[in-house]
Amino acid sequence: MIKIHIDVLLAKQKMSVTELSERVGITMANLSILKNGKAKAIRFSTLEAICEALQCQPGDILEYVSDVDE
Repeated sequence: MIKIHIDVLLAKQKMSVTELSERVGITMANLSILKNGKAKAIRFSTLEAICEALQCQPGDILEYVSDVDE
C-alpha cells in the first residue's frame, strides 16, 4: 500500500490545498483524490510539480507500507 503525505507537507509549508492546486495546475478534485489515497496512479510530471511547489522530494510525499505492517 502506498500512503500519501500531502496533508503533512501542506501543513509544514502553511499552504492550502487550493494554493497547491493552482501552483501544480491540477483540479481540486484530482488533488483531493490523490491526497486521500484514492488515486490509482500519478504522472511523474505531476509528482515533479508537487515536489517543486512543496519544496520536497518524492519520498516525502509517497511511503510504501507493507500489508503486514497494517
